[in-house]
Amino acid sequence: MSNLQLYFAKASTFSQRTRVVLLEKKIDFTPIEIDLQNKPSDFTQISRYGKVPAIKHGDVEIYESAVINEYLEEVFPEPALLPHDPTTKAIARIWIDYANTRFVPAFNKFLRGKDAQEQEQGRKEFVEALLYIEQEGLGKLSGNGPYWLGEKFSLVDISFYPWFERLPLLEHFRKFTLPTETPRLLQWWNAVENRESIQAVANPVNFYLERFAKILGEPNGVAVAQK
Repeated sequence: MSNLQLYFAKASTFSQRTRVVLLEKKIDFTPIEIDLQNKPSDFTQISRYGKVPAIKHGDVEIYESAVINEYLEEVFPEPALLPHDPTTKAIARIWIDYANTRFVPAFNKFLRGKDAQEQEQGRKEFVEALLYIEQEGLGKLSGNGPYWLGEKFSLVDISFYPWFERLPLLEHFRKFTLPTETPRLLQWWNAVENRESIQAVANPVNFYLERFAKILGEPNGVAVAQK
């Protein structure tokens, strides 16, 4: 099959997920960066939702990061990023779903809430999610290993990763720090952020602070970030 093309945006959390998968599996691909404010006219022929990431692999065109990542896992099975055992694989998929349906919405509500009340509700939900991950996720599944499922880096780790890279946004704009009750989570993040694939797609803190200072209308973010 012909070379894989990846359509992505540098600031996209979901693009980062797929970029990490491609790098972990050492898949040759052509990166095509999309300006989401000025999308090429033919882009929606590949990504029908007009969102990134999207891939074109021969005649195959796929969008939505979770779908893309499972496609890559099946077409390029080594190294495996999901367990082979059906039970453990199902548990992994539950946590990927938790990232998408609970963790990410709480993060976004906390950061982007339209008023103080919504932001405070977001804070509550985000802290609850972190504590749940500490106790029910990493606390029960990782054992002595550095990653979510133990010794092997997986799609679960990748699914949560981009939002931990963006924790400085919550620290700066919402005066938030990780709860002291999450030491296992901190160990996990230290292991994840040092992986070569993660470092290859990571953006510096100032990249996010400058971007969100404009989005949130708080221009002081850049000056603080440069201390």
